Amino acid sequence: MQLKILLPYHVFAEKNNVLRIVAESDSGAFGLLPNRLDCAAALVPGILIYETASDGEVYIAVDEGVLVKVGTDVLVSVRNAIGGLALEELHDAIEQEFLALDEQEKSVRSVLAKIEDDFIRRFFTLHHE
Repeated sequence: MQLKILLPYHVFAEKNNVLRIVAESDSGAFGLLPNRLDCAAALVPGILIYETASDGEVYIAVDEGVLVKVGTDVLVSVRNAIGGLALEELHDAIEQEFLALDEQEKSVRSVLAKIEDDFIRRFFTLHHE
């Protein structure tokens, strides 16, 4: 299989001759082998594992995203990815980086909602004056 991991601004990794892939969805972990039927899955923050004959098993921490398998091509598009660390360090990276980003996004969304409410309230009062 040919694996390509895409981030919003660049290609994180591109690997050929991948023997197997294991990823995590909200339903649990699942595996892909070269002869598996085409599929698509929503990914949750977790560890993506792929294996090649030359590199062995490789672990990559991925944020939420989507995985699409068409023929022998597997595309993984995620918001963020971290590689090159030991497995236990990747679990810590997921907790620290990806989940912290979710908290920041919630905070930003909350502030934006307050700004929008204030704008609508002021617009409504100007419109009825």
